Amino acid sequence: MRTELFLVSALALAAAPALAEGPLNVTTYGGAFGRTVEEAYVKPFAQETGIQTTVLDASDPPARLKAEVEAGNITSDVYEVEQSDVIRLCDEGLVEPIDPAALAKGADGSDAAEDYLPGALSECGAAIMVWSTVIAYDKDAFAGGAPTTVADFFDTARFPGKRGIIKRPKYALEFALLGDGVPAAQVYDVLGTPEGVDRAFRKLDTIKKDIVWWEAGAQAPQLLADREVSMTLAYNGRIFDAIVGEGKPFGFLWDGVNLDMDYWVIPKGAPGKDTAMKFIAFASDPARQAVMSSMIAYGPSRRSALGAVGKYKDGKTEMAPYLPSTPDNAARALVNDAGFWADHGAELTERFNAWLAS
Repeated sequence: MRTELFLVSALALAAAPALAEGPLNVTTYGGAFGRTVEEAYVKPFAQETGIQTTVLDASDPPARLKAEVEAGNITSDVYEVEQSDVIRLCDEGLVEPIDPAALAKGADGSDAAEDYLPGALSECGAAIMVWSTVIAYDKDAFAGGAPTTVADFFDTARFPGKRGIIKRPKYALEFALLGDGVPAAQVYDVLGTPEGVDRAFRKLDTIKKDIVWWEAGAQAPQLLADREVSMTLAYNGRIFDAIVGEGKPFGFLWDGVNLDMDYWVIPKGAPGKDTAMKFIAFASDPARQAVMSSMIAYGPSRRSALGAVGKYKDGKTEMAPYLPSTPDNAARALVNDAGFWADHGAELTERFNAWLAS
């Protein structure tokens, strides 16, 4: 039990146990979602428990987690990571197991394991939300007719301008095959062959000179705002925040999207492991997930939360059309195969880096 004294509000102090646990650090990818985590989960958790809880930002949380665990200097007790990273970190023994029985029950009283979406619970992670990469574009750049399909992204003759793409093979190669006409259900079968890999790189070659690569999620909407690109792949929540929250003249497509999840994990040997599990259990509550999804366009990872998502904070924007996990939107998506990237990620990354340098 740590003995530091913390300044807490009277309400938090009243709710706290006699000897408060903490402090607790929660590391996210930052940006709009980091702010949402703070409002939807961190502040309510701190108020209810009296535990001082802070949100930290990182451009690459899995890399930071790995470095801290290996150095024996863990500064954050909870990390946000992507699905493929959960598998890898768990296999490498870098994160703690998650007990599903400790998570909140469904809104109907069902066990958490039954209420979470398929794939949303793993040995070492509990999904926070469902997100997508979407094609976002500058409406002003295409006043004569906006793009409507993933193929339009690769058609710089009809839709001129630079293109923003995430500088990671997972997104670039999958997206290239979708743009080359491969149905979403067949992308991993094709990408699992040497011919399919060659096909993906050939498609990227067609726009290589026009690609502006980005790495941090905040860069994509900024590239559009600065008119450095006319279209870009972007995280759907970032684009929603730019369009609805900031009034930017952007549009986006659900065609050619990647459906993925982010997860909470606990670093192996985290000094605040028990407190971290309390936070994850708190944040797993379907009602709190519904609140989260009313703040930003990332879908809840629990079935019983989806129907409870209300309007955006402006009081007029219905969130359902913007959520990746809404059935109509999810039906058009490429569902992430984390196992594929766990098996093939290293070799495809090596090929991708060589292609970038060529």
